[in-house]
Amino acid sequence: MQLPRDPLNVAIPYRLYNEEPCADFERPLSGTQQMILHCLYSRHHDGRVRQRHLEQIAASGEPWVVPFVVQLAGEYVLEIIELIGRGLPGLAVPGSTQRRHFGEFIARNPAFFARTERRVVSYWSCYYRLKYGAFGTYPGCDLLEAFRAAVVEQTGAQWPRHTPPPAGGRGRGTA
Repeated sequence: MQLPRDPLNVAIPYRLYNEEPCADFERPLSGTQQMILHCLYSRHHDGRVRQRHLEQIAASGEPWVVPFVVQLAGEYVLEIIELIGRGLPGLAVPGSTQRRHFGEFIARNPAFFARTERRVVSYWSCYYRLKYGAFGTYPGCDLLEAFRAAVVEQTGAQWPRHTPPPAGGRGRGTA
């Protein structure tokens, strides 16, 4: 997937089906090359592989990593959504670099974020509605609200919502 309005010109593969490289392959790579490898394998067809590589990129300070993390937020694996929430401590901190990177990315890619929101709602409804009766109690809601707060901070304007409102749950609304 190519993000049309992103000046970083990041292309995100939908899925990778090749084998995960062994640790010996990764060792001689530079830090940037390792981060690129982890971003690519965050798109692996196996959710456990995606999760392992997400653990390596979640707290990265590189702005080009953000699209890979947001893409993962729109997937059905609850453990990945929870890991993103834990792995982005700066997202909840007003004025932080991490929050700025996510807010800027979402502001430049509103259609991508809207699709991510719809996917989070769809997967909640399909797989997690029994466990989390209201969308506002689902961990994906909190994550989307944190993303939304980041973009509101960057743009200074309310941001369109493509989810049920978080009222009644743990989610904190900004729009």
